[in-house]
Amino acid sequence: MADSCGSSCSSAKTSNCGTTREAQDAALAQQENAITRSLGKIKNKILVMSGKGGVGKSTVSVSLALGLAQRGYMVGLMDVDIHGPDVVRMLNMKGSLEPSATAGGLVPPLYYNDNLKVVSLEYMLKDRDQAIIWRGPLKIQAIRQFVADMDWGELDYLIIDAPPGTGDEPLSVAQTIPNVKAIVVTTPQKVALADVRKSINFCKTVNVEITGVIENMSGFVCPHCNQTVDIFKTGGGEEVAREFDLPFLGRIPMDPRIVVAGDDGTPYLSSSEESPATKAFAGVLQAIENRLPPVKTPVSLNIAGGCGCGCGGSN
Repeated sequence: MADSCGSSCSSAKTSNCGTTREAQDAALAQQENAITRSLGKIKNKILVMSGKGGVGKSTVSVSLALGLAQRGYMVGLMDVDIHGPDVVRMLNMKGSLEPSATAGGLVPPLYYNDNLKVVSLEYMLKDRDQAIIWRGPLKIQAIRQFVADMDWGELDYLIIDAPPGTGDEPLSVAQTIPNVKAIVVTTPQKVALADVRKSINFCKTVNVEITGVIENMSGFVCPHCNQTVDIFKTGGGEEVAREFDLPFLGRIPMDPRIVVAGDDGTPYLSSSEESPATKAFAGVLQAIENRLPPVKTPVSLNIAGGCGCGCGGSN
């Protein structure tokens, strides 16, 4: 069989043993060009990271994307948490990937509203409860396709929600998206701070600039008196930021309404509600906007969520 294979593959252009090396190189070069074209239309690329799970990183990612869109900026939200994609559920988006493509051969993302586009592996699955059992190469290729094959268009901000840790997904983002900036989310406890130091050192190793640190779940907002109680401690994130000479973007207290709204698909932190949590998040949002200014003056926006089918219409 080896001899048969060798003779049939003697010509680089006519192979019966799969794609030739020349064809693979050409496809890779074509994808690299597509990635470069796509990223050339995006001003700010922000990777939202955490050292460990359960610190509210996806909540921060979704709220940041929606908050910037509500301010009138063109925003993309890319979910690269391959094994646990949650952003479409947190936004209550019901659409699915359509086979049609744009004039440029690109695939349209889901539209939450006129200013917010969303890409997640979950809406590409027929069964959203299906387990994704992939090794590194498949995850890397999926992330590259999220950039190369999707019709992101002109964006002021691309928010990238990564899984916790320093594995394939954040590394692939760092290698695929030049000049991506990182925002590190942590909680105040020592065990979370130990892991967030690893995320910070990861960014240093792969030369990703850190825009700042967010301390999430910093205290608890009592649902009865609306006062903040420090049951989970506070100040740990700020201490780590000071230790590594990084900007501290702010602390966000826990609020039961954040959990309820996340389950209902109506993000709370970026809402118009008045509470210590929403006020704190508004300060974080302003700090990020100041450090990573947008392309242009915000455009007008209908802030109601869209139907999710790509038309930009109402539910």
